[in-house]
Amino acid sequence: MKKTKDQIINDVALSFFWIAAGLTVAALFAIIIYVVVRGIAVVSPTFVFTWPHGVNAEGGIFPTIIASIYVTALSMLIATPIAVLAAVYLAEYAKQGLAVRIIRFAADSLASVPSIVMGLFGFAFFIETLGLPLSMLSAALALSLLMLPIIMRTTEEAIRGVARYIRWGSYGMGATKWQTVSRVVIPAAMPRIITGLILAMGRAIGETAVVFFTMGQAVNLPVIPTDSGRAMPIHLYLLAVEGINIPAAFGTAFMLMGLIFTFNLLARLISKRYKKVD
Repeated sequence: MKKTKDQIINDVALSFFWIAAGLTVAALFAIIIYVVVRGIAVVSPTFVFTWPHGVNAEGGIFPTIIASIYVTALSMLIATPIAVLAAVYLAEYAKQGLAVRIIRFAADSLASVPSIVMGLFGFAFFIETLGLPLSMLSAALALSLLMLPIIMRTTEEAIRGVARYIRWGSYGMGATKWQTVSRVVIPAAMPRIITGLILAMGRAIGETAVVFFTMGQAVNLPVIPTDSGRAMPIHLYLLAVEGINIPAAFGTAFMLMGLIFTFNLLARLISKRYKKVD
């Protein structure tokens, strides 16, 4: 059977889509395989659970792992409540108009700010102006500014995506606006909200410029938020740029990818659990 012109155009467009998707996946797997092959030989219990020594080019990366987890968790703790509450207000309570459009535009603009600019702003405002030290807290505050628009916009879209009949059913049973939002709408939107948290967390844990200007480079184990530290991206950057230990740089990159994968996997499991409950 001879194909029509529209069918031929559709097949050609579909072929381009498949090629684009294949190239994207191939590039991703090429990067992952390259880092795994170069880095897995370096990874050992000693590499994971010991401190750097010498000129911080030898030994392990344990303090950098703890610092990365610490600053990411702290920034999530700062950004998530603010972003979720702002999203709830914009989606459920705010009168849709010019002010709301300006807020959304500002959030989208903030999400597109380069990390180097945010790092310089964090240093100028939190450290120079407010007098905070180079620390977990300063880095977390700067990272939270990067995470805030991502969490806010994805949460708002997730809430707006909840079917209206779910709200009507709640109102029909006598629930108030806040009871409907907190006990019906947010739980229904939780899987998509968690997706936004994953995106924000992935950006935070892999950031280099922001933590470079606000956290410092001290190779110590942070305990309180005002302690300094060296995150894994900074350690990787210094090892690679200075060329003092390229194998250790690949080992650090391998561990960083593993950490991001672990966080994503845990978030996915939590998201699936919410779906099962629903």
